[in-house]
Amino acid sequence: MTVIKVRLEREESTHGLPLPEYATPGASGVDLRSVESITVQPGSWGFVGTGLHLEIPQGYEAQVRSRSGLALKKGVMVLNTPGTIDSDYRGEVRVILMNLGHEPFKVEPGDRIAQMIFCPVTKVEWEETNRLSSTEREAGGFGSTGSK
Repeated sequence: MTVIKVRLEREESTHGLPLPEYATPGASGVDLRSVESITVQPGSWGFVGTGLHLEIPQGYEAQVRSRSGLALKKGVMVLNTPGTIDSDYRGEVRVILMNLGHEPFKVEPGDRIAQMIFCPVTKVEWEETNRLSSTEREAGGFGSTGSK
């Protein structure tokens, strides 16, 4: 397991809240908590602050993802899942929550609203060509391999 050091700056609104933490020893993501009160109406979305600013090492990114329990029980998910936080971004980590449920979703300071996973970044070097290699599948997509 690789451990990276991520520098973190907290806004005053986070005082009294724990740092993002892993809920269990096997968890791959840390929980992000809200520092705001907001109600997200059904069929709508809200922009929720965490009060956190990160300095992610170059060569890594953070991905903000939905919490499975919120998705299952409330129909609430991170709208741009996964949301990407680049290593050169220093603004506040904010989460776009979408309410696909049937009831208004109330968020209070301290509520766990999303999870954040740190991942290595791979860069691409393009090699332009006039012909790609052949495969059995070729251009078949969007259900071309069947459902069973």
